[in-house]
Amino acid sequence: MKSMMWVSLSVLILLSTTSAIGQSTRASQATAAPRPAAPATTADYRMVPGDKLRIEVYKDQQLSQSLQIRPDGKITLPLIGDVPAAGATPRELAGTLTERLKEFLTAPVVTVIVAEAVPPMIYVLGEVNTPGAQPLSTPVTVLQALSVAGGFKDFAKPNDIKILRKKPDGSILTIKFNYKSAIQSTGAPMMLQAGDTVIVP
Repeated sequence: MKSMMWVSLSVLILLSTTSAIGQSTRASQATAAPRPAAPATTADYRMVPGDKLRIEVYKDQQLSQSLQIRPDGKITLPLIGDVPAAGATPRELAGTLTERLKEFLTAPVVTVIVAEAVPPMIYVLGEVNTPGAQPLSTPVTVLQALSVAGGFKDFAKPNDIKILRKKPDGSILTIKFNYKSAIQSTGAPMMLQAGDTVIVP
């Protein structure tokens, strides 16, 4: 008799435990709702060659296009032809397209969406052990980029480093960088920007 009561009690405990686990699992699933995907870019993001765009012209399916910014920094749309896109924000490009389309449409409404952004890159060239492109996924200083590039070769001139930076108007700004002064400095380190090229002579 005691044996039968023990079996019955064990079964009851097992059923209660299974029920509690099931309720806990359902509660966890209910609270762990999928979060919406974060937007690929911010409002002040400046587009670069390779970015994939979606151009929407309100109530005009023929002009609405999925495009990729070419290596020359331009896109091409029907009616208006080539339009510079690299270096502009989506809102600025939408404004440019709107103005260009006013010659052909009455009060055009244009939206530019960056469907897929190219990861920003920096470049370290010259007398370093591992020259090439580096992804700029987080803020990077010149010293950090040089370290990732494997340091200097034997005959490098680290005190004559140059950083080439493209300005919004398309011209190139040359910034001199002295490695010895930088490692001895107690001031703020020099940060690199997307597209910068560090040249070690």
